[in-house]
Amino acid sequence: MHRHTASHGCRGHGILSDMLSAPETIRRLGGIARGTHLQKLGFTRRALSRAVQRGEIERIRDGVFSAGDIDARLRTAAAHGGALTCASVLQMMGVWVLCPTLVPHVWLGADRHPHSHPGCVCVSHYYRGVPPLGSAPLETALAHFLRCAGDEAFFAAYESALRLRLLSRAACSRIRAMVPASARWLLDLARPDADSGLESLLRLRMHLLGIRLDCQVPLAGVGRVDFMIDGMLILEADGKGNHDAPGKRHRDLVRDAAASALGYETLRFDYAQIVHEWPTVQSAILAALSRMRDRC
Repeated sequence: MHRHTASHGCRGHGILSDMLSAPETIRRLGGIARGTHLQKLGFTRRALSRAVQRGEIERIRDGVFSAGDIDARLRTAAAHGGALTCASVLQMMGVWVLCPTLVPHVWLGADRHPHSHPGCVCVSHYYRGVPPLGSAPLETALAHFLRCAGDEAFFAAYESALRLRLLSRAACSRIRAMVPASARWLLDLARPDADSGLESLLRLRMHLLGIRLDCQVPLAGVGRVDFMIDGMLILEADGKGNHDAPGKRHRDLVRDAAASALGYETLRFDYAQIVHEWPTVQSAILAALSRMRDRC
C-alpha cells in the first residue's frame, strides 16, 4: 500500500516522523476525508481501493472515505452528500432544542442534490455556501435552525448556547451577519444567564406581549424565583421532571405559601403547559396581572 512520510522538518517536535497509513491519515483528519484530499497527500486511487477491499477504510460514497469509529450521524450526513447541521448539531453539542429530532438534518448547499443511501430519512437543507465534511460550525447550524424551526426555537437555542459558553463574541457577530435583519432583535434580547430553554421561551413570549420579566429574583424568606412581574406576580417554570419527586413538590408548596404570606401571588407552570398549552398559560398570567392592578 502506498504510504507517505512526514517531512524532516517535523522531527523533534513530538510529531510522528514515520510513515502513515491511509486509516491513520483519515483518523487524523477527523475520521472522514475526501479522496481528492487523500490523493494530494500521496495516496493513489488504487491504494485507497485496496484499503477498502481489506476493510481498513470504508467508502461512504463515491469520493468520500472514513476510518475508525465515527458518529453515526456524521456518517449518514456524509453519505447523504453534505454536512450535519441545524438541530442535529445543536443536540450533539448539548444545546437546548425545543423539539428534539431523531433524523439527521443535512446541509447540502444551494445547488446540490442528495445522494441515495440505505434507510435515508434525512432532512435536506439547501442553503448557500459549501458544506464541510462532518458537521457545520455551531454558528452556521444556529442560522440554519432559525430558518428550519422558527424564531422561538432559535431564540431558546441561542440563549442555551450562550449559557454553555459555546459562542465567542466573533461567533455571535457571524451569526448576526448570517440571519435576516428582521431576526436580529432576537440576538439583542438574548442573555447568557437564562437558566433553561423553557425560561427563554417564557421570557420571549412575555416580551412580545409588552410585559417585562425580572429573572432569577431573590426574595427574603422565599428564595430565588424564576420570574417576577410588576414586583408582585411570581412565575415559576418547571422543566421536564424537575419537580415530579414528592420532596421537590413539597418544597415548592412551602415556597409558594411563604410568598403568599408576604403578599405575592405565584403562578407555576410545567413544561407541557408552556410548550403545548400556551394560550391557557397566557390567559392565566394576564388575568392575574389584571386582578393585581385592580387592587392597586
